[in-house]
Amino acid sequence: MTGASSGIGAATVRRFREQGWAVVGVARRADRLAALKAETGAEVFTADLTRQADVDALRDYLAASGPVHALVNNAGGAVGMDTVEDSSIEDWAWMFEINVLAVKRVTSALLPLLRAGIRADGGSADIVTVTSIAGHVAYLGGGGYNAAKFAAHALMEVLRLELNGEPIRVIEVAPGMVKTEEFGLVRFAGDAEKAAAAYAGVPNPLTAEDIAETIVSSVERAAHVNLDLIVIKPVAQAAPTRIARGPLAPKD
Repeated sequence: MTGASSGIGAATVRRFREQGWAVVGVARRADRLAALKAETGAEVFTADLTRQADVDALRDYLAASGPVHALVNNAGGAVGMDTVEDSSIEDWAWMFEINVLAVKRVTSALLPLLRAGIRADGGSADIVTVTSIAGHVAYLGGGGYNAAKFAAHALMEVLRLELNGEPIRVIEVAPGMVKTEEFGLVRFAGDAEKAAAAYAGVPNPLTAEDIAETIVSSVERAAHVNLDLIVIKPVAQAAPTRIARGPLAPKD
């Protein structure tokens, strides 16, 4: 489970552990991983997934730990809301590194371990990647994040074609508005007021736990059932920029 130090990643580790899974949570922040391990009993591994050496070390650690049956690519994020013309190329590079290239690195590294797990125990394996509705619908201010998440979506589509014939499910979970403690702060460079404004008046945005439940339930379905693409939004959100603010109520 990548991106395990906060938000959707940490919630998914908790949910898998509640369901009795052995889990390895992966993230950069060792202190947060240590707290998650103490809370849940999950194993943890500190790694920066934009570094190939760290991904190789993760692969070797998992290979020595036992069979691997599922990979959840969750690490990601957005930076900025500037136009394509004015946005920072450095911001774009970071978004592609974490949302696309890290997914490719980890998937390439762990696919042999997933196949080995199938050979050892039978059954099937799963690759779950958390993308976003930003990877399916463009919106003003999306720029680099749209581009990165569209790329991540395409990566999963191609991977599913490439793995056809193997008992490996490729599942994409594309959330809409999820209120977590860090996504908005990263996007708005630590501006808590701007981050909070995105959710102002929105009745019941999704929580990290909602996404975690969706991820775990997709993996726990019968092995012949593949949920290729799961788009999950709060009822108040019809599209990235079509969001109801205020109580939901039937029209007169």
